[in-house]
Amino acid sequence: MGIFEPYRAIGYITSNVPFCIQRLGTETFVTVSVGKAWQIYNCAKLSLILVGPQLPKKIRALASYRDYTFAAHGNDIAVFKRAHQVATWSSHTAKVNLLLLFGEHILSVDMGGNMFIWAFKGIDQNLVPIGHVLLDNDFSPSCIMHPDTYLNKEGPLQLWNIRTKRKLYEFKGWNSSICCCVSSPALDVVAIGCADGKVRVHNIRCDEEIITFSHSTRGAVTALSFSTDGQPLLASGGSSGVISIWNLEKRRLQTVIREAHDGSIVSLHFFANEPVLMSSSTDNSIKMWIFDTSDGDPRLLRFRSGHSAPPVCIRFYANGRHILSAGRDRAFRLFSVIQDQQSRELSQGHVSKRAKKRRMKEQEIKLKAVTAFDVAEIRERDWCNVVTCHMDTAQAYIWRLQNFVIGEHILKPCPENPTPIKACAISACGNFAVLGTSGGWIERFNMQSGLSRGSYVDKSLRKSYAHEGEVVGVACDSTNTLMISTGYHGDIKVWDFKGRELKSRWEIGCPVVKIVYHRSNGLLATVADDLVIRLFDVVAIRMVRKFEGHTDRVTDCCFSEDGKWLLSASMDGTLRLWDVILARQIDAISVDVSITALSLSPNMDVLATTHVDQNGVYLWVNQAMFSGVSSVDSYASGKEVVAVNLPSVSSLDGSQHKDSDEPAMNGSDFTQSFQTTQFDRYIPDLVTLSLLPKSQWQSLINLEIIKARNKPIEPPKKPEMAPFFLPSVPSLSGEILFKASEKANEGTSGTLTGGDEKANGRKSVSSSLFLQLLESSAETKNFSAFTDYIKGLSPSNLDVELRMLQIIDDEDDEQQEPHRVPELFSIELLLDYFIHEISGRNNFEFVQALVRVFLKIHGETIRRYSQLQDKAKKLLEIQCEVWQRLDKAFQSARCMVTFLSNSRF
Repeated sequence: MGIFEPYRAIGYITSNVPFCIQRLGTETFVTVSVGKAWQIYNCAKLSLILVGPQLPKKIRALASYRDYTFAAHGNDIAVFKRAHQVATWSSHTAKVNLLLLFGEHILSVDMGGNMFIWAFKGIDQNLVPIGHVLLDNDFSPSCIMHPDTYLNKEGPLQLWNIRTKRKLYEFKGWNSSICCCVSSPALDVVAIGCADGKVRVHNIRCDEEIITFSHSTRGAVTALSFSTDGQPLLASGGSSGVISIWNLEKRRLQTVIREAHDGSIVSLHFFANEPVLMSSSTDNSIKMWIFDTSDGDPRLLRFRSGHSAPPVCIRFYANGRHILSAGRDRAFRLFSVIQDQQSRELSQGHVSKRAKKRRMKEQEIKLKAVTAFDVAEIRERDWCNVVTCHMDTAQAYIWRLQNFVIGEHILKPCPENPTPIKACAISACGNFAVLGTSGGWIERFNMQSGLSRGSYVDKSLRKSYAHEGEVVGVACDSTNTLMISTGYHGDIKVWDFKGRELKSRWEIGCPVVKIVYHRSNGLLATVADDLVIRLFDVVAIRMVRKFEGHTDRVTDCCFSEDGKWLLSASMDGTLRLWDVILARQIDAISVDVSITALSLSPNMDVLATTHVDQNGVYLWVNQAMFSGVSSVDSYASGKEVVAVNLPSVSSLDGSQHKDSDEPAMNGSDFTQSFQTTQFDRYIPDLVTLSLLPKSQWQSLINLEIIKARNKPIEPPKKPEMAPFFLPSVPSLSGEILFKASEKANEGTSGTLTGGDEKANGRKSVSSSLFLQLLESSAETKNFSAFTDYIKGLSPSNLDVELRMLQIIDDEDDEQQEPHRVPELFSIELLLDYFIHEISGRNNFEFVQALVRVFLKIHGETIRRYSQLQDKAKKLLEIQCEVWQRLDKAFQSARCMVTFLSNSRF
């Protein structure tokens, strides 16, 4: 177990597995596959409803029926009811490729030609198939549909009767492999999509071809769907990402949705009796198109998308609530860590309109892939606050995250000799952007106007540049005093930010590939080709730390917010955590897929990583922020590298190390260990509240006012026909008792004298659960059980329990000694309880309300007995001490609020 544990993966929308649609009531839901897990979206707003648990292998086929979801992975089929797996079907000996909902049965087909029939009614007992069909050896199914159950393969088409398990008919075929088939609303008519790009509408009863359509673009037909809202339309999608709409009545092409997706179309589906088409693609997106225009062309209604190519740069934003991500798909995205619906792509202008106008693809219009970017949150509401460098581009672009759009200005350094920009940085004030090019030029720009504010030139060089060769990185300090730049050849230079003069320089001795600067502590981390990470003090101009351990190219590194940790990732598959103060490695984990970029949130609670050939962003949780262990050495691995699985799409799955068979700590164990270690310590000068509803402890204080207000006006009337009730015994706790306790029966049996009656009456008080818990807690000096009990009582029941301890003023009590009065002992225990709770500063507001009611009832009793007065004085001293500390903390806040409210800006 390491410091960072897998949490979940974000940015995954769908995969290359066809989705399945189902309608429940008035709402429609779509189930999609995301690698080894599945997700359910509500089609009304494409909002994420449910995420299934992760399976051992990637999902190959999906089917759904009401609350059940069927997922084929490897040779098995997992059956889920909502998010809980209820069964596993394991009769296949080859990989399952196809699933089909067939009435109350599921048909599954594997690569070996075996077709099994499963019944999911009473699924707990039906773990074996109810039928099996062995297909011909030369017949390899590629898709399955059910008008009357049809299977097809490369070339021919076969018709099977599932009940009799017999092949009824085999069609001749069309000299091309069949990629998809779908049944039409018309009886006996199906549409077949072939690999040669042709769509054939066929009558299977007569074995006659009705019409054939040909795609204008190259590639196979991968998805088909018939419209059911009355319009004679057929939608077909191809491997080129184009969706064609065919008019069956006019037998011609009606419209084409060009650039519908960036990848091959996986699924198409017309909603029942609605002019809405849903499409999914291998580009990690789902889109809905509506046919409501006058010319019949569809328009994009809503969509959900993620990166279609692996992201290469990520950075936390908005105090860790969002993640900025730049991918190789030329997209610049903002992912929400909390609300998945808030994830979106930043707009690059009217890309689709410009593409249509120039008759180009949208991908060609978009900016090239981002190679580096920087962000400053301080000026988000004023002007653009993000600057990006793009691949082989001699100009930088600025973005405004408040509106999620690209900015107006384009930054062009060194227009006389333009070279691609390789590094960028924004100053701490958010007013300036510093750019470094591959030619060694460094120039400063104003973020608001986009104008140049001078360049940095090293006069000692032969050319008027800052560095000889490529600028690897630039950084600015927190006070706009220094600017640090690094060249590829290992020269680090410190410049005066305003005067743009060179102040100092030093050489590393080997090429540098990346730098990271921490503004708070002034440390500069450099990554060189020799796989060594060096830390330099920029002010003292000397190396202070040197970290070695990676065995392959270091891809990224970052500091923690407090500057005590340095995280580094390498192509050797490891993520290493270095303690800057102790100058040693404190943790290391290894994953199957190498990390390409990483970022630690400002709160240091979540780590985000991207990986080779992975389109999502993976989140890891920092255990040091959520456990009660004060030292990270208790769960850090030190120099040992621990193999860990990547986070899954579902956050419900616990992580498990590859080299250990023991599962990770579950939620209850973690919560228990957290409570036993964390809540034993309290924060100085602060108090802990009870987390009870405000009305509960306020009603305890104002109980008399509530009773007076709710006093009945008329006496209760006897009903004419009283219902039958079982006789019950009244109790203080409110529980219904049908039999009196044995102690009460023994105490009331027989004839008792007057003195005995009074003594037994007092002894019966101790039989109350309230006093039993109070006495047992006082003996063990642990009042947690008693506190939980009184917190569960209603205000009226708690008031009655306190009033039951009142001493009745009679002559016998005045003549008795104090230690012989049992009520005094109970009152003394309550005072001890109040002293314990207030000194521990636990359940503060509840105990304060309880003390107020207690003093109101028993204040006169405390005044009469000296032993109670000593306890009350001690309670007063502790109360004053705790409140003075708390009031001192409040006073600073009150002074600040008063000052700001009276100030005029």
